[in-house]
Amino acid sequence: MRSIVITGASTGIGWATAKLLLERGFRVFGSVRNPADAGRLEAEFGANFTPLLFDVTDQPAVLAAAREVRAALGGATLAGLVNNAGIAVAGPLLELPIDEFRRQMDVNVIGPVIVTQAFGPLLGSDPSLTGPKGRIVMVSSVSGKVGAPLTAPYVASKHAIEGLSESLRRELMLFGIDVIIVAPGPVKTPIWSKAGEVDISVYNNSPFFPALLRIRTFMLQLGEAGLPPQKIAEVIADALISSSPKVRYQITPEPIQQMIASLLPKRVLDRIIAKRLGLMPPM
Repeated sequence: MRSIVITGASTGIGWATAKLLLERGFRVFGSVRNPADAGRLEAEFGANFTPLLFDVTDQPAVLAAAREVRAALGGATLAGLVNNAGIAVAGPLLELPIDEFRRQMDVNVIGPVIVTQAFGPLLGSDPSLTGPKGRIVMVSSVSGKVGAPLTAPYVASKHAIEGLSESLRRELMLFGIDVIIVAPGPVKTPIWSKAGEVDISVYNNSPFFPALLRIRTFMLQLGEAGLPPQKIAEVIADALISSSPKVRYQITPEPIQQMIASLLPKRVLDRIIAKRLGLMPPM
């Protein structure tokens, strides 16, 4: 039985991916941050699911989990690593507390690096292991290519993941380990629904406040109209299993709209977005 490690398995894309891969006969190790989620997932998923208790920013805990997985594999390679865990920090960059920006990068960029370094040898860079080489799936976002205003920390983290994945894929060719990007648009997951819970009152006196209200409403609407996590899970499974995977998969609820936006001149797109959010300069 081939094994997969998924970070951020408690909800959303991670949960859906774990469920789908278990149905397809894989053993799944899924990271969670608290024992309650570990117990819940064990009850939901059964014997072929093993929870790993760690936060992706906690290197000692991640390394301990990698040792646990190595022992469970019994000398075999890991079939795949899905770097899925992440958060979204929003706010006007000129006024955003630097600790918030740092937290965004720690979770969404440094976290996947910590996890990849810990589990990478199990994918086949360790010559003592036997079996096919594994793959790494990096969960990015359409924000990895397009920058929405007032979400600069999240956008920066996903742009970083895109570049990191490109470099890493070329490095790991040495070992036959592939690195594949999956970049969803809006998905019906807690990362979108939590937009309504973000306290933006600290920006009450900011010139950006009206635009923040608009973009929060917009994000909630996108979440409601987003793709079900199961759709993203199917793409991740294909990236892990396909005999000839793409290097990047982008999946959105409105692919035609995304394509048109990508073809527009940047200055034109700037004005469209600014008018929608009220970010045009006063006349």
